[in-house]
Amino acid sequence: MPNELIFIITVLIYLGSVLGLYKLFGKNGLYAFAIFGTLLGNIAVCKNVDIFGFSTTAGNVLYAATFLVTDILSEKYGRKDAARAVAYSFSVMILWMLGSQLILWFTPNANDHINESLKVVFGLVPRITAASLAGFIVSQNLDVFLYYFIWSRTGGTRAMLWLRNNGSTLTSQLIDTVIFTTLAFWGVYPQNVFWSILITTYLFKAAVALLDTPFMYLSRKIVPLNERKEQS
Repeated sequence: MPNELIFIITVLIYLGSVLGLYKLFGKNGLYAFAIFGTLLGNIAVCKNVDIFGFSTTAGNVLYAATFLVTDILSEKYGRKDAARAVAYSFSVMILWMLGSQLILWFTPNANDHINESLKVVFGLVPRITAASLAGFIVSQNLDVFLYYFIWSRTGGTRAMLWLRNNGSTLTSQLIDTVIFTTLAFWGVYPQNVFWSILITTYLFKAAVALLDTPFMYLSRKIVPLNERKEQS
């Protein structure tokens, strides 16, 4: 299956999953996806792939989808709930970095056959996670701030939803991409590969940000099952 088709499928699966979890579990479902996205994204970003002729990482779609989470929380519940998703994900990422290194500290026995593979994956975790933490805490908080800044200037009408959604996400994604890519990959790859990854990473994240706009409009119509029960 070509990577281009996989890219399209993953966009639909991840963005659709955000809405599905929101429908089933309300805010808790959104928090769950935010944590899931940041954790798996830290592993997937280690894999380099070619999509539409450009070199990029496999974690772009998943991580970009977490910005849909904070935008839905901002839109429907307020700034504090959006900031709470950022805090949850940030805390779990720190535990993930610590836990992955603790696993490597154990001495494998004669029956082990996976320790060397774990070294390859988890060996990258400290640098990748540190870079991700820096980019995440800055960009996600910036996303929440810009969402409300645009809201305060244009109002919270449905007609301007596309502006606050894309304006906040496209800007914060750019900041995140520069911070993360520089800290994670500077000196790891040749300069031409590094710049290719940085540019294409943002382009693919921007594409997901634009594609999530219809999902953002759909989220306004969703009444989570737990909230429906509370209302009845």
